[in-house]
Amino acid sequence: MSLFRLLADNRDPRSLAARLRRRRSKLLRALLASVPRPARMLDVGGTEAYWATVAPEGLEGWTIVLLNQRAAAVTRPGFESISGDARTLPFGDRSFDVVFSNSVIEHVGERADQQRMADEVRRVGARYYVQTPNWWFPIEPHFVFPGFQFLPLEVRTQLVMRFKLGWYPRVRDRDEARTIADSIRLLTEAQLRTLFPGGEIHRESFAGMTKSLIVTGGFSA
Repeated sequence: MSLFRLLADNRDPRSLAARLRRRRSKLLRALLASVPRPARMLDVGGTEAYWATVAPEGLEGWTIVLLNQRAAAVTRPGFESISGDARTLPFGDRSFDVVFSNSVIEHVGERADQQRMADEVRRVGARYYVQTPNWWFPIEPHFVFPGFQFLPLEVRTQLVMRFKLGWYPRVRDRDEARTIADSIRLLTEAQLRTLFPGGEIHRESFAGMTKSLIVTGGFSA
């Protein structure tokens, strides 16, 4: 098994990412159980496949709207799919009982873009659950390279040009490689707290280190 599949490929149930996702789902399911049904959830950047993993028996009483840059066909009952931008959600205030997002906010752009997404999540949802990798974890989860996020942009660009890294193929064009290397903005716990003031932080640990961070708000105790 390659290092990528061992650590980061959540499509492989044996991978670290898949095992942590299954463990993470216990918190999610407990929070969702506190929400009166019928209920509506907006999943920003989500897929049917994710929910088939964390809730294979289905989510009775829930309607789940998947929002991505491109809408995709859905097959499971209770699912809808639309296109949209996480920074400008096309819904009114408190349109959803829950807004959920898994490993998306680090992809939306610079800090101002991340703040726009955070503000929209809090505006549209009565409750929210947002997960993101921890900036301080030593192995960057998208490129699966030790300390990738700590390196200067030029060094990251050169690595993308020379190697296939994690989810990304080798890219020979320098401008494209630079765009890819600069496309992910991981967050620290302090930054996540700033984006979601008043939110509750949950730390997902591996080998004594915080691998990812989850911020929640609006759920009953």
